[in-house]
Amino acid sequence: QLRAPSNSVPTELAFDSHFSESFHVLSSLIFFCTEQAVILEKLGICSEFAVWKFLVNGIFPPGPCDLSIKETLFDTVPVRIYRSKTLSPEKRRGLVWIHGGGGIFGGFGKFSKYRWSLESATVVVAIGYPLAPEHPYPAQQCSCYMAVSHFLKHAMDFGVDPQRIILGGDSTGGSIVAAISQQLVLRQDLPQVRAHVLVYPFLQALDFNLPSYQQNQWVPLLFKTEIIHFGQFYLTGNSSGADAVMFNAHVPEKLRIKYQKWISAEHIPEEFKAQGYVPFIPGHFSEALFKECTRIFEATFSPLLTEDTILRQFPETFLLTCEYDILRDEGLLYKKRLEDNGVSVTWHHLEDGFHGISSLIGFGPLEFPGTRRSLKSKLLYWWIVLTIINFLLGCR
Repeated sequence: QLRAPSNSVPTELAFDSHFSESFHVLSSLIFFCTEQAVILEKLGICSEFAVWKFLVNGIFPPGPCDLSIKETLFDTVPVRIYRSKTLSPEKRRGLVWIHGGGGIFGGFGKFSKYRWSLESATVVVAIGYPLAPEHPYPAQQCSCYMAVSHFLKHAMDFGVDPQRIILGGDSTGGSIVAAISQQLVLRQDLPQVRAHVLVYPFLQALDFNLPSYQQNQWVPLLFKTEIIHFGQFYLTGNSSGADAVMFNAHVPEKLRIKYQKWISAEHIPEEFKAQGYVPFIPGHFSEALFKECTRIFEATFSPLLTEDTILRQFPETFLLTCEYDILRDEGLLYKKRLEDNGVSVTWHHLEDGFHGISSLIGFGPLEFPGTRRSLKSKLLYWWIVLTIINFLLGCR
């Protein structure tokens, strides 16, 4: 497994001095945790994934909450429902939130995300889907599909207008939203979802050398080596062959040519290729690796492969991308695909954002000061929240 060299922490990111200093501290901390997790696994104390689950799920409990919170089951799937304690004579808007974490980490999340319930008069349902490796792919998609279907069918029981239900997710959660929607748009017995909210979503596993992968491969919170390492573990239960996958050796030429119409650096706007990008030549194809990774070519794993006939039925979409994120270009490619199919897209790009930036809010001493910086108000996190709230308020 490849690891970052000690001098690989980014040094030329366009942040102000305070933000850059905090960013480097965070980078060093993540590199340290990564190495310690590997050491603990080699010593037989605990697995590397157990360490990361502990860190990602959060060491510190959330603060006080002035929402009504209820935990229940939607068709055997655990969910947590957040809503304002103030009664409303009208049916509210509904937001189903699917957390990120590569299908391996994460949980219901912290309270800060769900203050949307207060600000936008929205009932938020967070899904606690099962995680790999105990529950391998596609258990995550199947569970979320069941939970969302249940909520769409019984929304009135929770004071929610079934015609105003929005699906949202960050990172892998955004991927799951796009995956289960491929089936939901075909359901004639359920209300159609009003909109999607996708925050730096993971959308493909065919090309790990798009410009953003090259430019941001050592930018926290998501390194190129780690997304491949964790992604293979999520998909196959092991991470063998990760080095070869880094060079796209798992994709045969026939399929690479077939999907170039959707996944290619040629479709990325030139301004995102101005620095740190070199046209990539794939490594030697591995038949064995292709067979092991064959499920990445399923549209439920790589939603960028969704057929046009399905994609054009998708609802209005809010899409957030970050400049310093290896998944940035996947978001740009997805935006293009949606727009090419006539789907309305509200796109916001954080020029000083990085992957997972909103998840650091409320993380105690590990909270990153920069996550509260905005382009205008110096409160980046609340800028994200308010931007999404404004989108939700527009979904009437």
